[in-house]
Amino acid sequence: MTKLPLGSSTALAVSMLLMVQGCSTLEETNPARSATEQLLISTAAERAAQRLNLKIPANTRVFVESSNFEGTDAKYATAAIRSHLLSKGVLLIDDKTKADVIVETRAGALSTDRKNTVVGIPAFELPLPLASSSISVPELALYGKDGQVGVASFAAVAYNPKTGQYVDASSPTFGYSHNTKQTFLLFFSWRTNDLIPKQQKDDF
Repeated sequence: MTKLPLGSSTALAVSMLLMVQGCSTLEETNPARSATEQLLISTAAERAAQRLNLKIPANTRVFVESSNFEGTDAKYATAAIRSHLLSKGVLLIDDKTKADVIVETRAGALSTDRKNTVVGIPAFELPLPLASSSISVPELALYGKDGQVGVASFAAVAYNPKTGQYVDASSPTFGYSHNTKQTFLLFFSWRTNDLIPKQQKDDF
């Protein structure tokens, strides 16, 4: 057996180590909706609920009828409305037959919108001469603004369940929230939002 010089064997060992590659991947599942989207909707819902104005005397037994209240996170929005009514001094009950007043709620909007503004050259497809394909040219933005807005619109009517008589109504109220990313000269970007109080924000 031919023995390799010490220097040659060391070089061979180093070369073999360099050729060996290893990697590990942590698989994570992502939920269908992001936390930001949920916060956009829930924050807008809280703000719309707080603007509902129903003149119902304190200590009145109230049943909240939400069967016609639909939309993303409708249960959370209904809970926000119930919380607002409680803060006004009414007594919420779960038995409809024992209610002095029924408050019927409805949602005109409970979702998000997105708006993108670019000052510069938007992304486009560049055809290749003498070829059936094209190349994608990325967006070249001097200034870009990508914003998400949460929108909630609620209304409610109160009536006497025994007589069906009108008690009061609240015209549609609106609540908004926003999460915005702005970019300047491609490399400088920052985010602003009104979703999380400053003292509770994470540094992630």
